[in-house]
Amino acid sequence: MISYKSKRTKSLLVIVYKYSFPERVTPSYPSQLHLPTANEQLKKAALHIALVGNPNSGKTSLFNALTGLNQKVGNFPGVTVDKKTGSLELEDGSKVELIDLPGTYSLYPRRADEWVSYKVLMNADEEIKADIILLVADASNLKRNLLFCSQIIDLKVPVVVALTMNDLAAKKGIKIDIPGLQEDLGVPVISVNARKNKGLLHLNKALTQIATKNNEASLTDFIDNKKLAPASIESIQKIFPQLSDYAAIHHLISHESFPFDEATQHKIEQIEIDNKFNPTKTQAEEILQRYQHIKQIMKKNVIEPDPQEKKRFTDRLDDILLHRKWGYLILLSVLFLLFQSIFWLARFPMDGIEWSFKQLGNYLSSNLPETWWSNLITNGFVAGLSGILVFIPQIMILFGLITILEDSGYMARISFLSDKLMRKVGLNGKSVMPMISGFACAVPAIMSARNIENKKERLLTILVTPLMSCSARLPVYTILISLVIDNKYYFGFLSLQGLVMMGLYLLGLVMALIVSYVLKGFIKLKEKSFFILELPIYRAPRWKNVGITMIEKAKIFVVDAGKIIMIISLLLWFLSSFGPGNRMKKVEEKYAILLQQQPQQQHSLRRNLSAEKLQNSYAGLLGQAIEPVIRPLGYDWKIGIAIITSFAAREVFVGTMATLYSVEENDNTSLREKLQAAKNQDGSKVYTLAAALSLMVFYVLAMQCMSTLAVVKRETKTWKWPVIQFIYMTGLAYVMSLIVYWIFK
Repeated sequence: MISYKSKRTKSLLVIVYKYSFPERVTPSYPSQLHLPTANEQLKKAALHIALVGNPNSGKTSLFNALTGLNQKVGNFPGVTVDKKTGSLELEDGSKVELIDLPGTYSLYPRRADEWVSYKVLMNADEEIKADIILLVADASNLKRNLLFCSQIIDLKVPVVVALTMNDLAAKKGIKIDIPGLQEDLGVPVISVNARKNKGLLHLNKALTQIATKNNEASLTDFIDNKKLAPASIESIQKIFPQLSDYAAIHHLISHESFPFDEATQHKIEQIEIDNKFNPTKTQAEEILQRYQHIKQIMKKNVIEPDPQEKKRFTDRLDDILLHRKWGYLILLSVLFLLFQSIFWLARFPMDGIEWSFKQLGNYLSSNLPETWWSNLITNGFVAGLSGILVFIPQIMILFGLITILEDSGYMARISFLSDKLMRKVGLNGKSVMPMISGFACAVPAIMSARNIENKKERLLTILVTPLMSCSARLPVYTILISLVIDNKYYFGFLSLQGLVMMGLYLLGLVMALIVSYVLKGFIKLKEKSFFILELPIYRAPRWKNVGITMIEKAKIFVVDAGKIIMIISLLLWFLSSFGPGNRMKKVEEKYAILLQQQPQQQHSLRRNLSAEKLQNSYAGLLGQAIEPVIRPLGYDWKIGIAIITSFAAREVFVGTMATLYSVEENDNTSLREKLQAAKNQDGSKVYTLAAALSLMVFYVLAMQCMSTLAVVKRETKTWKWPVIQFIYMTGLAYVMSLIVYWIFK
């Protein structure tokens, strides 16, 4: 089922046209286009098998079934598209590398991930050379899948077809003559069920046979490509003798995107001019011919039920879930449950991680000597490592739940329902899940924005997602609301404090939509946006796939983002532990005398010593230096220090306040009471209603998270956008906090 959302109704023919005849886009290509000969391929120590197929065809399940946990995840050169590779042992004992390429509908790419697959299939990727193509085809939607399959066959590369979704096809009443299909296609066709590990041995055997035959390609032409542009193809093959007729057509169509020298580009251009080559007309004729042949193959080898039969379960369920009114209510309920589940499920492992690191910190503090390096280990390295690992439960649970929604088929429905609102502010329906996920943590939410094809919409989603109030803001909201908001109830059940909390979350969401609407006019990416979405059938989640995805995403975060987080954590430790000149020494000498004079106040004096040393550290001096800037917002220098230190993690705000105000764990005076009693030098209260509301708004809108900046840098491959994001969010937070302070002052 394909859904197309625009101002005008489009037919299925137009949708196929959009996928088949896109505008000519220029991607980034390697500096050399190397087309290896058969001898060069034979010399390779290990074969490379490219796994390709249409989206939602079961490709990921097959990859996981064939490789298990023997996988590596990185990025393709120059793009943020995931590069998944895994090790596979063939029947003869040899090991091959299986490369999971992004899903694509045809060899006419539109999106960045489709260009990645296209580059590999056209042998135009510097790092990846596919010796064999393992093509996944959905048996329940075979006609559509055969378009891509036929194009791959005509490239004259070794191909094995893995026929998936056979159980679903059987439920739909579809019967496929696999031997007949294999004969007509001229390539091996193997029926598999990755969920139940059925057919994998036969698939392995077919791959082994092709590998041992020196990677022989099919001799069968699916269509007579030479008839499409005979003179042009012959001329191209004089320049590139190794090209098949169909590959020659793609060199004519996409040569501007290939890294040929100027002389070669000029020759190809001249061939187009001399032969009046029309790429759009050629593509149209090719697709029509392919579907004519596909129609014959389907008629001969496939028995399909009467299309007038009663609706399938998926269609009946969509009548409810995509209803004009009920659909949105169900969507809000699902998102609410997802949001609550992330908090509830992640709370226990996060508490366990925090408790473990607290115990480790106490143990190290008690057993290590009082030296600078022990302080570095305890308050720098261990604290930084804790800040990394504590995110893992949320990341794993979030991606696990998202994978369940994707596997079940509902994720596509969420994007479909939300597209109308998102498009008005420069986003699209696929932006809603990263934004909602941002309520738990912006780090995995930004990582999940990779499935947005349009570069501008993906960038806008990344830039506004941190405005969602993540769980790290909760400690700040809770302590500040308890200071200045009365614990009142309206109508017996509506809590005033709860309403303020909800207002803070809504403020972040509304500001994200407004900022996206503004930024869309400044980001000059001209890529057109077509929200063309396939609605997959509803299925039970693949739990093995869910588990592998959770582990995979956690590893990416720890290895990639963790490096930057650790560096910044150690830098913050240094700024908080050392000061210029002999300031720290004077403070220590002062308290050494006091400790001798007042031994009974030893614990309290040591707490005050820590607070005063922090005041005289580089971070403390920086807090006092920025006090003139933050004073208009109602903040003092202590809040300034908290703002600086909480850049490591927003929840550090409460810990910083506890240290600064020397609150002891066994003291009868709570932190809230201490903050309520805090006074400025002129005797006025520090935490007035205006100041507290201003501070809450600041934490809603400010970029107080180094982890998020680190991930944004990783996803955008540049420091440009993290810097822009930090500047605009800090500026927005300052202006809005200033307005709130002066309104309530």
